Amino acid sequence: AIAGGRADGPPAERFVLADGDAAHAMRARGAFYEPTVLRNVAPRMACFQDEIFGPVVTIVPFATEDEAVALANDNRYALGAAVWTRDAKRLHRVLPRLRAGVVWANTHHRNSPDAPWGGFGDSGIGRENGIDAHREYTAPTTFVIRSASTPEDWFRPRSRSSSTGGGDGAGPRYG
Repeated sequence: AIAGGRADGPPAERFVLADGDAAHAMRARGAFYEPTVLRNVAPRMACFQDEIFGPVVTIVPFATEDEAVALANDNRYALGAAVWTRDAKRLHRVLPRLRAGVVWANTHHRNSPDAPWGGFGDSGIGRENGIDAHREYTAPTTFVIRSASTPEDWFRPRSRSSSTGGGDGAGPRYG
C-alpha cells in the first residue's frame, strides 16, 4: 500500500524520518519500516485507502472542515482517527462526525484499558477492553426451570375456570 500510487496521478512523495544508523537500529529491534511521511497523496491511492500498521502518515490537504470530515470518512476502514486543533469548538463539531472506533483529540494511540477498542467497517469485528470485551467473549444463557410435578401442555387451551391460567383463560398457553 505504501508504494501504491494511482494511474491517473503522480506518485506519492516519500520522506523518511529516520535514516542511516537510526533506521538500521530500528530494523535490528524488529521494525521493518522506517517512520515515513507520504506527501502528494490522492484520496484514491492505496496508501490513503489501506490500513497501514506502521510508522507511516499520509498528508492530504483540505480547504474546509466538511472536506476534512469527508476525507476521513471516505474509507472502508475505520479503526482510529485523530484530530489536532487548538480550537475547542471545532473539536466538538468534528469529533462526533468521524466514523471510527476510537477518535483521539490532540493525541494519538492512547487508550484506557476500560475503554472499548475496535473499528468500524473492515477494521475488525467486535470490541476489546472494558465491558464490551466481556460481552464479546461471553455468551449469556437463560435457564427456565419448572419445579411443579403436575403435567403441563403449553399448547393446550386453558379452561376459563382455571385458577392458575391467568387472564381470561382463552387461547393457548404459550407465553
